[in-house]
Amino acid sequence: MKWFLNYHWGAKSLVSLYLSIVSGVILAFQYDYIEPYYSSGTLELITPYGSFWRSLHFYSSQAFFLFFLIHLVVVVIDREISLSGEGGRGSNPAEGAWLRLALSLPVAVLLLFSGYILRADATGESAGHIAENIILAVPVLGDWLNYLLFRISEVGLRVVYVNHLAGFILFWGYLCWNHLRKYRVSLKDHLLFTGIVLAVSAILTAPLEPFQPGAFQINGPWFFIGLQELLRHLQPLPAGILFPSLGMIALVGCIYRERDSLMSGFVLISWVFLYVGLSVVGFLR
Repeated sequence: MKWFLNYHWGAKSLVSLYLSIVSGVILAFQYDYIEPYYSSGTLELITPYGSFWRSLHFYSSQAFFLFFLIHLVVVVIDREISLSGEGGRGSNPAEGAWLRLALSLPVAVLLLFSGYILRADATGESAGHIAENIILAVPVLGDWLNYLLFRISEVGLRVVYVNHLAGFILFWGYLCWNHLRKYRVSLKDHLLFTGIVLAVSAILTAPLEPFQPGAFQINGPWFFIGLQELLRHLQPLPAGILFPSLGMIALVGCIYRERDSLMSGFVLISWVFLYVGLSVVGFLR
């Protein structure tokens, strides 16, 4: 447990993010959101070493998200970690810092999720359709949030492209900035990890799933399958909004008073087990 708590998960997440940003910038010059699926498929032909850059962007993004999740788990477990000096004026510094870090989780999900949508393959199209319907189910604010985040049915992938390229990453950086500025991460300090990511990207081609006419079910991204399974049994509002919100509330509550944090921890662990179970059922369909 001590090794797990002391390992530099956050540093690995940042290194992965750097690789994702560099490869994403290279790919952005050739990507066309007007014909996204054709553009995704031809990147390997138009861009020098296109297959490598597309794979690097995919696998480094997955690594960023996974290590980011583990880093959050470590912070929740080790509540003695110091976040003082990062809070806003008029609030408990540790609580304010944790609130921003917790809110960065859904932004990271949107950042990774929008990348799947921009592939515009079978998985991406399914993900975009489901996401837009979930957002529109939000009472009162649904249309406004869809206008801000997706609007796929109206303007295609233009809004998603802008948010993925700039909006989500800048907002994530804003939420994490007071935490990130305390740490310095260099690629030269993580050469082995960087080499592994580069090797995997060179060997394994990033997925691009063709459309399958008549397919009964197309799964979304791996981290979305649990939610997709829940949507088979519940309406978009309870399944896509209330259930994820419960997990977020429990996550935020983990830093507050001991009694509240214990209850929040119990709810959070229960939520995670339920979501993992739903994901397993969805994978096995």
